[in-house]
Amino acid sequence: MIVSRFKKLRSAMVATAGAGMMGFLPTAAQAEWALNLQRPVTEIARVQYDLHMLIMYIVTVIGIIVFGVMFYSIAKFRKSKGAEAAKFDHSTKAEVLWTVIPTLILIAMAVPSTKALLLMEDTTESDMVLKVTGYQWGWQYDYLEEDVSFFSKLATPQSQITGNETKGENYLLEVDNHVVIPAGKKVRLLLTAKDVIHAWWVPQLGGKKDAIPGYINEMWIRADETGTYRGQCAELCGKDHGYMPIVVDVVEEAEYMAWIEAQKNKS
Repeated sequence: MIVSRFKKLRSAMVATAGAGMMGFLPTAAQAEWALNLQRPVTEIARVQYDLHMLIMYIVTVIGIIVFGVMFYSIAKFRKSKGAEAAKFDHSTKAEVLWTVIPTLILIAMAVPSTKALLLMEDTTESDMVLKVTGYQWGWQYDYLEEDVSFFSKLATPQSQITGNETKGENYLLEVDNHVVIPAGKKVRLLLTAKDVIHAWWVPQLGGKKDAIPGYINEMWIRADETGTYRGQCAELCGKDHGYMPIVVDVVEEAEYMAWIEAQKNKS
């Protein structure tokens, strides 16, 4: 009975997270859990996920140890059991330990964190450049080498926003023009804005950078899997901040080239 209920609960969690597997899986696969980060599909996103899990394990162990000692001390050395406060006011050994141990932990956390930061900032040897400009409240995309440019804005019907119609599957996460990039290609993103600060963020692709008026930020992505990936502006940019979704279609290179030609023929 209990096993049957557990299997049903497990299946429901898989469906909710969109995962094909659960349980004791590699770190990247564990991201399928709905309560965790979204499943990474780029090198950067995988590095970010693994770093997130490493730090989470470290702070969890620290929390268990600290609270375990604290609760044990409260129960073992309580006044009702006749415990009396210690008379000493200094311990060189304790001071050395609570200085050295946290320092070693921070060093252990700093090494993979630094590697991740260096990887995220390395935009060299890119295969293509995409300029992203934030507006209140939408995005403009310029494929600089292809002379293709278009605006992308929220496509969710107003009737759904006002509650006069049932909310769709991708409520507030659909746009009129999708960004299209080829799978397996390193895409350098140049980010800026025309009015206020915005932030371009697609969780499964990894990375999140502010788009700042008068300034060019940069990041890069290289998606390994074809599919549609959704994100949003991650900066409080005004009253319609929540209406600035981002939709990226990752396609095979041949399909990407056909899409580029179709865009050129429109203009």
